[in-house]
Amino acid sequence: MALQKYNARDVLFEVEDFLTPGTWINVAGIDTFSKSHEEEVTDTTNFASEGNAESQKMQIGKQLTIEGKRLRDSITGAIDPGQAKVEALSDRLGEESLGKVRFAHKTDTTWEVWTAHVNLGEQGGGNNDKTAWAATFTRSGASTTTAKP
Repeated sequence: MALQKYNARDVLFEVEDFLTPGTWINVAGIDTFSKSHEEEVTDTTNFASEGNAESQKMQIGKQLTIEGKRLRDSITGAIDPGQAKVEALSDRLGEESLGKVRFAHKTDTTWEVWTAHVNLGEQGGGNNDKTAWAATFTRSGASTTTAKP
């Protein structure tokens, strides 16, 4: 096995249709993504620590941000179905705010799947720009995996 670098553009992103569970929709127009990690720790230092800080990791958080261009059908005016589903999910509250997103390299045999809520990023652009589009998924619970068809 020879390890090699791979293209970010070969990573695929899909969102589950919350109205039809089990139906996945490709999110198109993406040109940048980032996955971030955070942790929460608790201080376990006491007198026996003799002045040395001690702590333990108590919580792990992850976010996935996808950014790109907003896609719009030139005839109907409808936006990309994946982007539309992400936008609809971002408007939901409480238990209904949780949806599913999955991502994987195009040659992977499994998807990484998150239950997450989504926050839309800024949309817009300047005089000579294409309209930007972005969304950040915040994972709720642990990641899972599922086989790719």
